[in-house]
Amino acid sequence: MERPTVLALVLAGGKGSRLGALTEHTVKPALSVGGTYRLIDISLSNLVHSHITDVWLVQQYLPHDLNFYMAGGRPWDLDRSHGGLHVLPPYEGADGEGFATGNSDSIFRQAAVIREAAPDLVLVLSADHLYTVDFRDVVDTHLTKRADLTMVTTEIAEDPSRYSVVQTSESGEVTGFEYKPEDPSGHLVAGEMFLFTTDVLLDSLETLHEQLGELGDYGEDLIPHVLEHHRVVEHRHTGYWMDLGTVQSFWTAQQQLLDGDGAVLDDPAWPVWSGQLPLLPAFVDDDAAVTRSLVAPGSHVAGKVEHSVLGQNVTVEHGAVVRNCVLLDGVHVGSGVELVNVVADTGAHVSGGSRRGSSQHVTVIDRSGAVADREPFDTSAALPRNWEQY
Repeated sequence: MERPTVLALVLAGGKGSRLGALTEHTVKPALSVGGTYRLIDISLSNLVHSHITDVWLVQQYLPHDLNFYMAGGRPWDLDRSHGGLHVLPPYEGADGEGFATGNSDSIFRQAAVIREAAPDLVLVLSADHLYTVDFRDVVDTHLTKRADLTMVTTEIAEDPSRYSVVQTSESGEVTGFEYKPEDPSGHLVAGEMFLFTTDVLLDSLETLHEQLGELGDYGEDLIPHVLEHHRVVEHRHTGYWMDLGTVQSFWTAQQQLLDGDGAVLDDPAWPVWSGQLPLLPAFVDDDAAVTRSLVAPGSHVAGKVEHSVLGQNVTVEHGAVVRNCVLLDGVHVGSGVELVNVVADTGAHVSGGSRRGSSQHVTVIDRSGAVADREPFDTSAALPRNWEQY
């Protein structure tokens, strides 16, 4: 059987307001994860390993850092003469295109160029999740079940009310869809990976635009419409999946990497490819103490680091203590400073010889080095093992 052509549409333009200070200067897909990767690496690596190489990146909010990092798709072997990576910024056209009001609207604004490209299938992804999925299996599910839309679903342990909750039949057909329900009917959620038959996607968007005038998020309009009028099935994902859209989930996912119960980023058969620049290996000083941590290249540790993820070019001075933290690239922790359950934004210089953070919440330190946000732990979420230790 001839394989269908697949166009991947990666939505990377959201503001990410739930991440507070972390996305005031950087779009969410450009945030670092695991010390040496960025979130966009996850989506692109999954696509390339799945042999999907027609990839369009839809941008809007603060695109500059991400554009410089993308390097034309070279780190993921997407700098091709035919197909490859294409960046789709907002634009002004004859029909008044411009800034989108939601992710359905983002797709609709690309409808003309999608129709011109004429893929058989369109795979719509968000760029802020941590997972490993072979999308060839999703395509097989779509074809075998003769679906118009196949959505990747997954069971979660935490409160599902901030997700799209899905109900399915025994045969895998989607029978119900609730967008961020106040009273969720279960813990099976859509993992923000949607594979559409192209004509169904484009015709649905056109119909909705005629009916509504302005589109919003696809959980509000597009998915319910397709579910009402077409055949929708699930592809169940049983591995790790985490939406890194909140401060707690961003911190938790990286702490879980240290505990061995998080995402797998070091599988030699499915490597995460990255555009990070090569740097000298991390330097650990004579008096330093580093336990159960990831320390990225370019970092210099002279203090004490426990159960933490340190990004590139991080400095921890002698006499500083870092516990259960995520420090993004270029953070400097001064002598006498103690950080507990902290996420420090890129380039933050933390000094003053005092403690920041506690066992009761995740604390965000912004680029100026000041405490910006505190998010109390949601105990219904899948928290790392030692979150109450300090």
